[in-house]
Amino acid sequence: MKKGYLLSFLFGAFLFSSCADTTVVENTPDQSLNAPAISGYFKKRVLIEDYTGTWCGNCTRVAYAIDQVKAQTDKAVTVAIHNGNDPYSFAGIAPLKNLILPNTPLALPVSRLNRMTVWTFPEPTNIQQALDLTGNNTFLGLALNSTVANGTINLDVKMKFLQDYSDLKLVVYLLEDKLIYDQRNYTNYYNGDAILYNFEHNHVLRSAITNILGDAVSGTTNGSSITKNFSIPIPADIANSANISFAAFLVGSDNKVLNARASVANENQSFEQNP
Repeated sequence: MKKGYLLSFLFGAFLFSSCADTTVVENTPDQSLNAPAISGYFKKRVLIEDYTGTWCGNCTRVAYAIDQVKAQTDKAVTVAIHNGNDPYSFAGIAPLKNLILPNTPLALPVSRLNRMTVWTFPEPTNIQQALDLTGNNTFLGLALNSTVANGTINLDVKMKFLQDYSDLKLVVYLLEDKLIYDQRNYTNYYNGDAILYNFEHNHVLRSAITNILGDAVSGTTNGSSITKNFSIPIPADIANSANISFAAFLVGSDNKVLNARASVANENQSFEQNP
């Protein structure tokens, strides 16, 4: 009897010590640039916000760097935020400026990756910094569906989550492409011409459909899907409604972008979820 009790005690002690020494390891996907796609996870895109101006001769340096990024990946979402004496100057820039450069003047050019990360100067030789923020495996995805007709924009932004999130905010931009206007150039890029006549300006920020710093999103739990619906009149300063496009992205409590998606008008997207 005593022998059986002793064996039971030793077995119980072994179980206790085994459980106490056990480390639970949760498998997470490799989110690095060249990691192979894992079924079920989402494509990860980088957001590039380019604070620029047609009058800014050094801003062509960032424009050229963006061209180089897009030549190497389809995972870049770009936004040109014009400022100053410029036909496309965005009047609501102050909250963004105060976010990225508090108590400091906005001396162009300025560029940010995923909203808060400084794109290291000189940007054309630091393309890899932007590429490294893309990947094949992340925990949240976005998809945009829109109709632009009869003076009205109807836009659905769908979000899907593979883990629990809190304090997320959604930012949605209305952009315009193919805006033709001369661009001053102080660099050797674009053949070094002092003025780039009839330069095509793309992804120009025309309106923030949400608060420019984001609208709070609730219900962001593992397995959930959320859709936000927007209906607005086409802004009066849009030159050609056929060239409207959109950018949507989710930011965390630190204002850093977790994922982004771009869309042209009248496009119906699916989630970029790995098969």
